[in-house]
Amino acid sequence: MKWYYLPVVTAASLAAGMASAADLSSKKAPPAPPPPAWLSTMTVDGYVQGGIAFNFNQPYNKLNWGHLYTDRANWPNFNGAVLTAQRPIDPKSTTYDFGFKAQVQVGTDARYNHLPGTSEYWIRDRSQIAFLEANVQAHLPWTSFVSQGGIDVKAGIFPTYNGAEVMYAKDNLFYSHSYIFNFGPFLHTGVMTATHVRDWLDVYAGVTTGVNTFIGWPGNNNAAPSFHGGVGLNLLDGNLTMMAIVHHGPENSKQAGNPFLPFQPFPGAPALTWPNTGVACFCNPNTTDRTFVNLTTTYKATENLTLITDMAYNRESGWNPISPTGFPQNWWGGFDAAIATVNPAWPGSANLPASPQGAESWAVAQYASYKVNDLFKINGRIEYYRDNKNFFVAGFPGYFDAVNFLQNFPCFSCQVQPANVGTTYLALTAGVTITPTIPKLPIITGMIIRPEFRWDTSLNGATPFFRGVNNGSPTGRSRSQGMFNVDVIIPFSLL
Repeated sequence: MKWYYLPVVTAASLAAGMASAADLSSKKAPPAPPPPAWLSTMTVDGYVQGGIAFNFNQPYNKLNWGHLYTDRANWPNFNGAVLTAQRPIDPKSTTYDFGFKAQVQVGTDARYNHLPGTSEYWIRDRSQIAFLEANVQAHLPWTSFVSQGGIDVKAGIFPTYNGAEVMYAKDNLFYSHSYIFNFGPFLHTGVMTATHVRDWLDVYAGVTTGVNTFIGWPGNNNAAPSFHGGVGLNLLDGNLTMMAIVHHGPENSKQAGNPFLPFQPFPGAPALTWPNTGVACFCNPNTTDRTFVNLTTTYKATENLTLITDMAYNRESGWNPISPTGFPQNWWGGFDAAIATVNPAWPGSANLPASPQGAESWAVAQYASYKVNDLFKINGRIEYYRDNKNFFVAGFPGYFDAVNFLQNFPCFSCQVQPANVGTTYLALTAGVTITPTIPKLPIITGMIIRPEFRWDTSLNGATPFFRGVNNGSPTGRSRSQGMFNVDVIIPFSLL
């Protein structure tokens, strides 16, 4: 190319480039994609669970002592079908975010998951219906020096923050539960906040109506508020988490008697119904508190090995070994009058202590879980549980025993140990979680099978566990019981 052609070529190239740029600028940029719809993250799912607990003691009353969800010996359980609809919030959102969760359960586990005043007497059978969650949630991007990650709020019915094990079966390592879980809180009604102080520090604080209670009568057995709160740590890039949590407040009922079901106060007496059976609790329920404290530590030691330590301390201040709800001296006259109207032959206040002595329990449970592969996970649990007055551990074989006991209604089939003695429990559990691959189905998303061997014993010579029969009569109790338990969980997804 001749050198004098270069200016011509350069000018032509420049003109072409300017024309191309002008053409591009005349075209509008494609619109940004719209934000996802609020309901796009909503899910509807759940599971169906059933199992059986074989007790080698062959207890005469079919009751596995120390168990709730697995309390029926040598008999199949339909533990439940759980349906959950939720729109979860994003706790890391930089803007306001709102969500909800509704969860209902039908099955034998529901006998222990009732909130009084909701569904406790709807079904008169071992399989019942209960509401596990019904709450609204919000993430508030209110950042400050003490809330760098904002604040989350939950209001309504929600599970307790105490302990390592949960009511939602598929999230546990074992079919049977620890004493810490069985005889601690399950549900609360109230408002709970989680303040994300730092990435590694959360502070929880809230107000509830109590343990396993709803609102008003008969939902709240004493109409007094309780505190629920604690601290959560998230360390080592999430491989080490710690939760220190407490629930504290009045739990004793102000009244006794059952407004729906008649009962017979003693053999040969006519059946009585509310309000004839209504007598005041023999304590001041607003000054006799119950405290549940848990420190739960989860350490992911390796990619496949997880260790969990759950420590618990429980304290009931308004209780006496003779009067289950405690008995201040200034209530003696009212007690004697109430007893005389039912049966003058029953002993009066002379046999009762002058003031509540209280009861305590303390416990520690150590878990280990090792994932072998996608099919097998090996699990172990060892638990020490001391019930110093035999106040916390009890048996509830009747359909409505658990909720009647909570309300201080008559509970003649409830099983308790001798008061003011105390029992020290040791429980060893070894099991496997099996998640087989199943054919692809429209709704069912998998299968979980959890066989386990469990051995419970008393370390202080007490005999809390039931034995078999001898010529049709109970042979007494045993210091230990051995069990083989297995359940099957079928998760499903509808949305």
